[in-house]
Amino acid sequence: MEQSVKSSLALGSLLLVGLLGMAWIGGNSLLKAKEYERRVSVKGLSEKEVQADVVVWPIRFSGASNELPGLYGEMGKSAAAILAYLKLNGVAEEEILIAPPAVTDKLAQPYGGAEASAFRYTAAQTITVRSGQVDRVRQLMNGIAELGQQGIAFAGQDYQQTEFIFTRLNELKPQMVEEATRSAREVADKFAKDSASRLGKIRTANQGQFTVENRDSSTPYIKKVRVVSTVEYYLSD
Repeated sequence: MEQSVKSSLALGSLLLVGLLGMAWIGGNSLLKAKEYERRVSVKGLSEKEVQADVVVWPIRFSGASNELPGLYGEMGKSAAAILAYLKLNGVAEEEILIAPPAVTDKLAQPYGGAEASAFRYTAAQTITVRSGQVDRVRQLMNGIAELGQQGIAFAGQDYQQTEFIFTRLNELKPQMVEEATRSAREVADKFAKDSASRLGKIRTANQGQFTVENRDSSTPYIKKVRVVSTVEYYLSD
């Protein structure tokens, strides 16, 4: 009987030690889990200013006449003068798109007639330049008004109608992602230092979306490329 009691006590002691050991292991694991629950999420920014490498310039001009053949003749002469100006100044033929003139007969309009205007027929036409010679085309935009002395009536010649495009974004992406990630790391390092912690491994990372916008309304040919990366790090003591 006494031997049985001793055996039971020994077994109970072993079970107690085992339970304590498991509790210590479990508690230590819980502490480690809690430790890894500490994290910080930061954003890193990369910005670059680049020049547009493609310009789309619509040249819109108009004419008016009481005779339809005369109107088409006038529009043809205006188009020829504009084409000559462009080609003389280095714009290749394949960079030029000519749309046919859109003619309006005011007598055919349900809201008024030709008596309200000096001319029965009006026409508008657009010649579009799409070119990689951005600087050159910008110079031509400033000088084309001289053709007005030949009787060409231009309409809406301003930068709002001209589109400047940056097409080489893929060339910038690797470097800018690296810069944004490095910026995020610097922010996270400072946060860890200020909170008396050590920065751990990356938990999650989100590259973010690239945006290309005009630097400002006065210089739409200068683009601002921007990306924001979001990175989450573990923190430890």
